[in-house]
Amino acid sequence: MDNLIYSLNATMPIFLVMAVGYILRRIGMVNEEFINVANKLCFKVTLPCMLLLNMMDCDIRHTFDGKYVLYCACSTVICILVIWILAKLFLKDKTIVGEFVQGAYRGSAAILGIALVTNISGHAGMSSLMMLGSVPLYNVFAVIVLTFEAPLTEPESSKYNKKSNAQNSIGENNIKKAVIGICKNPIILSILFGMLLSCINFHLPQILYKTVNNIGNLTTPLALIAIGAGFEGKKAIKKLGPTITATVIKLIIQPAIFLPVAIMMNFETDKIVAALIMLGAPTTATSYIMSKSMGHEGVLSASIVVLTTLLSAFTITIWVFVLKTFHII
Repeated sequence: MDNLIYSLNATMPIFLVMAVGYILRRIGMVNEEFINVANKLCFKVTLPCMLLLNMMDCDIRHTFDGKYVLYCACSTVICILVIWILAKLFLKDKTIVGEFVQGAYRGSAAILGIALVTNISGHAGMSSLMMLGSVPLYNVFAVIVLTFEAPLTEPESSKYNKKSNAQNSIGENNIKKAVIGICKNPIILSILFGMLLSCINFHLPQILYKTVNNIGNLTTPLALIAIGAGFEGKKAIKKLGPTITATVIKLIIQPAIFLPVAIMMNFETDKIVAALIMLGAPTTATSYIMSKSMGHEGVLSASIVVLTTLLSAFTITIWVFVLKTFHII
């Protein structure tokens, strides 16, 4: 019961803030312009500030564990590639492949993960190493997947769907767009810059640190209100199947496959808990922000964020119960 209560305390406020955003949109206090501006502000300003400080505070030099970081990175890459391949094969609506893949793999390691790890183990512990192994890959692959799976406009579709050489042109164009997107992506740049500052043990002056931190603290509430305000129930119901499938993959299948691997590798308790959060945390609000910013509809992304957040308190509690029952944590 205690595990359920603190899991609910960590996840339900997230869900309720999204509900507030939904209500504000329904009563006309926020509109589509607000949602677009909020998404842009989160993507280009507030989230990069938050990730910069998170990575800078990791203290990579003293806590680095190559074996654990490699485990997190390999688990992340395998999950992404397998989900992407299966989505390409089995999703009938190819316009939602990008949003489905991102929603199914991308956990809230930075925004919600640290809070959950702290609740379970009493301190942030190995969350920084988990973030180091997963968060940069989350963002790099998000750019790649969303670029390659971007819905074609009608002119583009009619122009390129007839000849194989035209398909090659699309492929080359997507590769170019993905590379440019990675190089220019403010989230990826902030992570890399934060890692660099951590490696050289650089500390921002207190005034500047607090300023950046205050801006970064806007990320979660602003993103969640935008998700709630942009949530379209009628469209979401039409995408209920993919939403449920992505939720099951995110909260149940990934931990079921990769947690036993972490246990067999004899990682300490803190690292097992951080791995659980990496694999089984709800889908991050960032997935919605990036989907909208890169030309996708965003309905499926919002639906996955809502459902995974709502159910994660119970699934994470079950996972914690199982791990404690077998004296793993």
